[in-house]
Amino acid sequence: MRVLTVGASGFIGFGAAQALVRAGHIVYGVTRSENKKKMLAAEEIIPIVAETANPSPWLPLVATLDVVIEAIGGWDVETLSPKLLDAVAEAVKKHRPPHAPKLAYIYTSGSYVHGDNRKDIITDTTPITQPIELSKWRAAFEQKVATHSVLNGIAIRPAIMYGKSASFFAVMFQAARPGGTIEWYGSPGVRYSLVHQDDVGEMYRLAAEKSAVIGGLCFDVANDFTESVDDILQRLVEVSGAHGYEYVEAQTPLERVFASSLRLRPYLARSLLGWQPRKAGVVDHMGLYYDVWKASL
Repeated sequence: MRVLTVGASGFIGFGAAQALVRAGHIVYGVTRSENKKKMLAAEEIIPIVAETANPSPWLPLVATLDVVIEAIGGWDVETLSPKLLDAVAEAVKKHRPPHAPKLAYIYTSGSYVHGDNRKDIITDTTPITQPIELSKWRAAFEQKVATHSVLNGIAIRPAIMYGKSASFFAVMFQAARPGGTIEWYGSPGVRYSLVHQDDVGEMYRLAAEKSAVIGGLCFDVANDFTESVDDILQRLVEVSGAHGYEYVEAQTPLERVFASSLRLRPYLARSLLGWQPRKAGVVDHMGLYYDVWKASL
């Protein structure tokens, strides 16, 4: 396959591009950074340096691509993601032969479209009624992607990610200082749905390879079990040398994300794609993940 990943040097996009390269596919990686070009090339990812807001350098490639993966991530892409989707759709009309199959477009959302919920078990197909403040726009946009008339749209919602440079957990690890007290947002009893970067990358590989038969679907991607934030913080205290931990009130929208609880038990990726997470959880391998994060700095 010929796959283009937008945001290929990011935490999600890089893992997805690596997994696709390992599977033998031709992968283009779009990055905004000239400095990341060498990193992508060293992984056999064909680098394209372009601003996300200006995709014109690579849009003609849609004539022969099989899949475009949008993995720009972040919380401030409410206007950028729709513009990118529209640009790709217009480029398909302009450059792609009329007899060609629909171009698959995999949009990266996030599990927090489901909101803060300490009570219910949530699945891929649970109706979204109370999304987190920073994700309120994503549910409607997921449906725009999934029902697109020009593109074969698919949405992937990774849970909180860990491993390698730590992503979400980098904020928590930075708060752990030898002899100090870890301050974390929220209150006791929160549970996180989690997934390792490598397992997410494998999910993107499977979704890309089977995109022709899964168009229109939204997939949550998470481990088989949730983890207690109390247990995570206690293990971090043990491995970091911190004195202890305490909860503080979340003040900002992002801090309220950290304080939110979600009990995901997704099934679509397992039943339709055969996806299965393989990496150990955060509590079980906290020492390893903490050391790897430090080595990545």
